[in-house]
Amino acid sequence: MKVVVSIGGSVLVPEPGGDRVAEHAAVIEELISEGCRIGAVVGGGGVAREYISAARELGANEIELDQLGIDVTRLNARLLIAALSEESVTAPALDYEEASEALRRDDICIMGGVAPAQTTDAVGAALAEYIDADLLVYATSVPGVYSDDPNENDDATKYDHLSATELVDVIAGLEMNAGASAPVDLLAAKIIERSGMRTIVLDGTDPDRIARAVRHGDHEGTDVIPDGAGEEPTYWANDEQ
Repeated sequence: MKVVVSIGGSVLVPEPGGDRVAEHAAVIEELISEGCRIGAVVGGGGVAREYISAARELGANEIELDQLGIDVTRLNARLLIAALSEESVTAPALDYEEASEALRRDDICIMGGVAPAQTTDAVGAALAEYIDADLLVYATSVPGVYSDDPNENDDATKYDHLSATELVDVIAGLEMNAGASAPVDLLAAKIIERSGMRTIVLDGTDPDRIARAVRHGDHEGTDVIPDGAGEEPTYWANDEQ
């Protein structure tokens, strides 16, 4: 089974230190040892936001800020690579073709950002589509997709299940609300919709949640179910063939 895991920078590196990075690396290696092929996309998180804010004050333009953010995502990706075994990849893939080649060679690929004006949310969805993954997992700092920002609105409703079209509608509504926070961005949602990619959005601050979702479809996040797919997940761990 091929799985793409998109790990938010604030999830992987919530503060300086390697503990959370090591925990995520251990889960990735466990899944690989069980027969999974993993593509991991790493975000920039708070560190990227701090650098971008400082660079904006210094007069950098938006493309320069995007490039700075990409650099930080690749630094975070290198942290994850450092925590993996020596037999793993040695550097983040810089594009989808390189990532696909690494996945075929090593059963794993690690990426950060790719291009300006494209978040790592979209990179995760695009990589999943490019390699024809069986599952896309967004490991975020929130427990799933909500009708509104749960940090700002106590009445926000969490969705247990959404179709890909419903996901696009929900994210579009969130992005139109100034200051609202969405667990994935609109471009990522649209790629998920066009690709028919089965997707899970969950709280990845405990990396064991990622493992349970991949192995058994056991999670408390949001299932994004492609049109025509059954309600029950068809994960590799449950496949008797």
